[in-house]
Amino acid sequence: MKEPCPVPVDIEKARREELRWLILRALYAARPIGTTETIIKNAIEPVMLDITLLEIRRELDYLEDRELLAVERSRVVPVWSAKINRLGVDLVEYTVPCDPGIARPEKWW
Repeated sequence: MKEPCPVPVDIEKARREELRWLILRALYAARPIGTTETIIKNAIEPVMLDITLLEIRRELDYLEDRELLAVERSRVVPVWSAKINRLGVDLVEYTVPCDPGIARPEKWW
């Protein structure tokens, strides 16, 4: 008989952290010009089918606070765009440590 897991899994926290990593990867692929929230959503939907623009905006805001990217919020049209910065690139390329809050996979190579 298997023993129960001693630490309960927080599914919502795991989802947020995975989404942050996927956003960074999408913006890394969109370098050097960045992209809009809609294109980020389209890139992530194959992995997270029920992703919403609100979730993406929340995590873009979080990643901006961590100084991993820059977000441009248009006053003319309700569209956000983002661009990864140097620290975000270094995080995706595994040249700097990843602090908690982002589900970056362990480096295996």
